[in-house]
Amino acid sequence: MELLSVSFGAFSGDFIAAAASENLTASQGKTLTVLRRGPVAMRALAEKLSCDASNVTGIINRLEKRGLVQRAASPADRRVTNLVITPEGERVTDAIRAKMRVTQDGLNRLSDQDRDALHSLLERVFLPQRADRPA
Repeated sequence: MELLSVSFGAFSGDFIAAAASENLTASQGKTLTVLRRGPVAMRALAEKLSCDASNVTGIINRLEKRGLVQRAASPADRRVTNLVITPEGERVTDAIRAKMRVTQDGLNRLSDQDRDALHSLLERVFLPQRADRPA
């Protein structure tokens, strides 16, 4: 547990500094990271960020003003607003990742096999088990 705490602290500090270098808060950077995986409804984003929906509205308003995200009606349910990252938002997300030197340097010290093993272990520990994925 202690090593996970230390690891998360190092990653978090690296991420916060990289986001700040792009004039973003940690919450705004995390939002872009989530949206990089695909469109997300406002309510689902609030759950992923573990915050109130009213906080998400403020975060999205600021990101939208900078042209990093946009709102779009859900194709499945027009009453639902999806949030979509823009090409500029993708560029900023890439810039944040590239500036995370502490994290990148640590991962670069691992062999490809070790990185694959770490990925597999982190999935097993932190992602919910699905019936269609081997345990």
